[in-house]
Amino acid sequence: MTTPATAGISGNVLFYQQPEPLSPEMHGKIGVKNMDGPFGFAKVGHAIPLTVGEFPTAALTGPIIFVGEEKMPIAVMGLNAGENMFLRDDGLFEAGIYVPAYIRRYPFIFANDDQAKQMVLCVDRAAEFIVDKGFDMPFFEADGQPSQYTKNCIEFCNNFELERQRTMNFVQILKDLDLFEEKTANFTPTNPDGSPGTPQKIADYFGVSEEKLAKLPVEKYIELRDNGALPQIHAHLLSLQGWDRLVALTLVKQFNAQQAATAAPAV
Repeated sequence: MTTPATAGISGNVLFYQQPEPLSPEMHGKIGVKNMDGPFGFAKVGHAIPLTVGEFPTAALTGPIIFVGEEKMPIAVMGLNAGENMFLRDDGLFEAGIYVPAYIRRYPFIFANDDQAKQMVLCVDRAAEFIVDKGFDMPFFEADGQPSQYTKNCIEFCNNFELERQRTMNFVQILKDLDLFEEKTANFTPTNPDGSPGTPQKIADYFGVSEEKLAKLPVEKYIELRDNGALPQIHAHLLSLQGWDRLVALTLVKQFNAQQAATAAPAV
């Protein structure tokens, strides 16, 4: 089997192509239709922003890493840019895979209104399941008031924003304690004779240094325990074992694609 093609992991804003401030004037006569596979838009998301409260559950799916100057937490869901390894072609995630809140809040998102100096709820008008006919859940009632669906989404987005702020505080704690270090994920292929091949880089990222964590003064370690940061750090460190799973899934997919191409009849 061949080595999986790789691309740099980054924390770019994903999915939102045409965000519009939600209003009864613009969206009073449209809504959302139910879809059997509602997550098709996330197929291009190989690196998904994550909040700190999600770490313990997300760690069971794959690596949790930190990227960029801001050390944004990311759930790695694929090795190749634009390819989510856990999302099926029918728009559903594989059984047992944790779906990050960043994906579940779509098509809603908060945006800064600099003039009003407040957050404005926006909706991605380009979302596949937003339609002007045959929708199952309207954004607004006939009197212009938000529907129950919209109210639930607003509550979810508010909670997401609170978790985002909590995540920023968590990252700042790690920065203040100088716990970050640059890390590299590598893949070692197997040669035809069974011997280890040349290690190949999968990704560069930031992670918590186990050495620095172990050398923390006792009082600082106790602070991490008492403020709830320590379990999240351990979840992050445990999640890094998930690189091997992603490599295995990528190799299997490539192998199956090669087998299918070989078996395909000549045209």
